[in-house]
Amino acid sequence: MIDKRPYNTLGGADHGWLKAKHHFSFANYYDPAKMGWGSLRVWNDDEIKAQTGFPPHPHDNMEIITYVREGAITHEDSLGNKGRTEAGDVQVMSAGTGIRHSEYNLESETTKIFQIWVMPASRGEAPSWGAKPFPKGDRAGKFVTLATGFDEDGDALKIRSPARLLGATLLKDQSESYTPLATEPATTRHLYLVVAKGKVSVNGVELNERDGAAIKDEASLDIRALEDAEVVLLDAA
Repeated sequence: MIDKRPYNTLGGADHGWLKAKHHFSFANYYDPAKMGWGSLRVWNDDEIKAQTGFPPHPHDNMEIITYVREGAITHEDSLGNKGRTEAGDVQVMSAGTGIRHSEYNLESETTKIFQIWVMPASRGEAPSWGAKPFPKGDRAGKFVTLATGFDEDGDALKIRSPARLLGATLLKDQSESYTPLATEPATTRHLYLVVAKGKVSVNGVELNERDGAAIKDEASLDIRALEDAEVVLLDAA
């Protein structure tokens, strides 16, 4: 099953400094049919104007992943962490028992991010934050694990959920395959794919830039670039 979610059908809001599209119910956008996908609760497509951003605010018991599409985001939190994450790179905040943080675009251009929230496997853990640059060449023509709840994924950023976030860049006519994580029963895996740039087909279903696809009960995925493309894929419980 591949349920295409075209960008122009997504809910959203325009706050002036922030233009947001919501793949799932969020804030004032509510759709009872789109409350999440497995343990995936939020996938927001945010555009943040230069020299603006999210002031300090709290979270708890959520794994929050930020994938920067364009520009950069500067993070600061109540644990004393500070960091700047730029295009193609990822930061992860495990909110745990509670954390306050701010996310500002201190650049001279608009920053574009995917904000992805995944429910943790257990509640009440200590909060944490981390960021990691991923050399773009490592993703050329193949998937690279960006954040993971599995030890076997090496030095990818850690999240506290049995999920994996991957990214890939593909040149036109290149293809890449992906086999969902093996669990029992296998049909419990929930995959969500978003095209960050370009245009692709996924098992024959065409997706344009910033479209999403909720995927379930597919033994494998064949992702083919119809033009130069960048894709982000979450494989969640």
